[in-house]
Amino acid sequence: MKTPKTITVGEAINLVKSDDIIVIGMAGAEPRLFLKELHLRADAVKNVRVTNCLPFENAEFFINPIYKSSFSVDSWFFGPSLRKASENGNISFIPNHLHLAGRKRFEHARPNIFVGIASMPDQHGYVSLSLSNVYEKEAITLADTVILEVNPNFPRTFGDLEVHLNDIDYLIEADYPAPTLPDAIPNEKDIKIGSYIADRIEDGSTIQLGIGGIPNAVAQQLLHKKDLGIHTEMLTTGFMHLIKSGAANGKKKTIHKGKHICCFALGTQELYDFIDNNPSVQILNGNYVNDPHIIGLNDNQVSINTTIEVDLTGQCASESIGYKQFSGTGGQVDTAVGAQNSKGGKSFITLYSTAMVKNPETGEREEISKIVPFLKPGAAVTLSRSDVDYVVTEYGCVSLRGTTVRERVELLISIAHPMFRDSLRAEAVALGYIGA
Repeated sequence: MKTPKTITVGEAINLVKSDDIIVIGMAGAEPRLFLKELHLRADAVKNVRVTNCLPFENAEFFINPIYKSSFSVDSWFFGPSLRKASENGNISFIPNHLHLAGRKRFEHARPNIFVGIASMPDQHGYVSLSLSNVYEKEAITLADTVILEVNPNFPRTFGDLEVHLNDIDYLIEADYPAPTLPDAIPNEKDIKIGSYIADRIEDGSTIQLGIGGIPNAVAQQLLHKKDLGIHTEMLTTGFMHLIKSGAANGKKKTIHKGKHICCFALGTQELYDFIDNNPSVQILNGNYVNDPHIIGLNDNQVSINTTIEVDLTGQCASESIGYKQFSGTGGQVDTAVGAQNSKGGKSFITLYSTAMVKNPETGEREEISKIVPFLKPGAAVTLSRSDVDYVVTEYGCVSLRGTTVRERVELLISIAHPMFRDSLRAEAVALGYIGA
């Protein structure tokens, strides 16, 4: 598929100059060839800033500290590779709500280069950005130079992510498989949490789910429901099963009736085969999909998100462990607030009641409560206590909507692990949240 715009990876790398700001496609939409060779430009450049989101590629330019004077990373969402490399000193997090992530960032730091992936051009000269339109289309509009790795292994998807060849500066021919995310198998705790949530979801509701065992458990337990809709940040393999089973058809949605709406897709190869050339799946701009106002236009919108730690007043730390960045805000606030804007909507925050962590003094792993009197020092509050609706652990589901601090303390203690309930109550008394 060679065109006058086709260049090699080496030629693309040589376009990078000192002080450039490069924006990279998100998650499954990472340009793997470009990222694998970017470090080869290190001797010729300084202070190149790469903006990414939930990266999968362990690229040499940021995992190897010898390149930190040449390259740094600004990220909207940390994944395992960034967590591991963050000690190098050249990686920083961008606080954001996903629906405004691109807009606010690009107002602050306009991209010089955008590099992403795309499906093969069609007969009309259009490519699809395939797996993500969270901020990619916005970046393409603003960037001085647009480079896309076109790849026959990526699905051609529809929505608002088609780009004409006239709006692309360079193409790199690629032939690697689309990155997959295996289905997490729900464990006993996931299944209990999933059942509490599924019992509270009515036929005809519109659903948002995320990644992991708990969302998969919810999806599995919704297979018997009828006329579900999908308006979600991330389209997962669990959603595909709901569509294929007939449980999700979008007939009762208030907006985008009959369409499955998302701003990126990530999952198994079966999911990618399903969304390929499938007009029922619409991948729209993240600025629109995750706008809490837009989310709230669907009646009976349900959001389901996970958190790391909840304090007794309802504050949720979902992106950091103390002061250490672990993941990101993503769309948690967008979808939680959006669902509560919805007529009949519900927002669920889920977590296991405990976690096993290493004691810094003894070095031994010990079980701690994830419902706590107060968050760890330095923890980022992702979802404020004013925006929390339902909280769910394997011990139950409680609604904090409209409750006082005193009521919240009692409700959250009731779904904490039994071995910690007495100590949590004693701490609540000491803090003055409840009486002795």
